Amino acid sequence: MRKIAIKLGVVMMLLFATAIPLQAESDASTFSAAVAVENIAEAETENLVERIEYIKDMDKSDMTFSEKRELRKEVRAINKELKQRPYIYISGSALLIILIILLLL
Repeated sequence: MRKIAIKLGVVMMLLFATAIPLQAESDASTFSAAVAVENIAEAETENLVERIEYIKDMDKSDMTFSEKRELRKEVRAINKELKQRPYIYISGSALLIILIILLLL
């Protein structure tokens, strides 16, 4: 019984694995807009990270207390903004479990 279920699952995966491009012309503009927004977000993130690294590498020994405080506030604001960016994290074991479930169904 188990062998039949595995074989049936493999056959179903092979049948549904073929991708049929439907309405590719209309989806292309939506896809390019989404990629453009993602590229802008990546560029902003890189700029913020570079700014934090620049501040960390600065020579702060000859700065006044108020200048140092302004830099600390700026770093905290940048870190807060970076933590608010959405991301999806899937661990390796969770990914493995998802793949196994997909194979069994």
